[in-house]
Amino acid sequence: MSISIAALWRHPIKSHGRETLERVSLTLGQTMPWDRRWAVAHEAAKTDGSAWAKCMNFSRGAKAPSLMAINASSDEIAGTVTLTHPDLNPLTFNPDEDAAAFLNWVRPIMPEDRAQSKSIVRVDGRGMTDTDFPSISLLNIASNDALSAEMNQPLSMNRWRGNIHMEGLAPWEEKEWIGKTLRIGTVEFLVREEITRCLATTANPETGIRDADTLKTLNSVYGHREFGV
Repeated sequence: MSISIAALWRHPIKSHGRETLERVSLTLGQTMPWDRRWAVAHEAAKTDGSAWAKCMNFSRGAKAPSLMAINASSDEIAGTVTLTHPDLNPLTFNPDEDAAAFLNWVRPIMPEDRAQSKSIVRVDGRGMTDTDFPSISLLNIASNDALSAEMNQPLSMNRWRGNIHMEGLAPWEEKEWIGKTLRIGTVEFLVREEITRCLATTANPETGIRDADTLKTLNSVYGHREFGV
């Protein structure tokens, strides 16, 4: 089987919805367009939104698993994002202008014992990736299949919130790519590092309920907590 791209995904608002794409044009040194374009700062955040900040400053699935069940669709011309969740009515809004509408929408699925979402931030010129450099994440479907087999339950690729899903590889082959250049179509990627995973991956992306201890299995079977690069 030849190596191929199985799916393209972006996440317009960090940790708040995923959106599938059929094609994408990439820009040198940038994230996938509109991926993590916005992030949701919580009330304990130590950032004013003027520059990149660590993920601990933002509302995310590791602390609020129900966020994992959000889907998104974007209208780049109108500047709007539509969010859906199994427990909420759909919301279409402009994140740069309608933060209040979003904050009211998301409040019912936020844990009461966690810092509540306070504002939407955007840094011009880059997406709010977990890395301090603009990045695009590559995931190996065969690695997900291997982990699913070890856990004796099917795991959706959407648990990993990646950008490019690849098939035709050996399980965990991507771990050998660090420091190498990978060509996909006409684009070259410098593979910088593996992705260390958090509690967000334990939540089902259809329901937002934690139902799979991905971290325990990664640690016990493979001796690491990485998935994807």
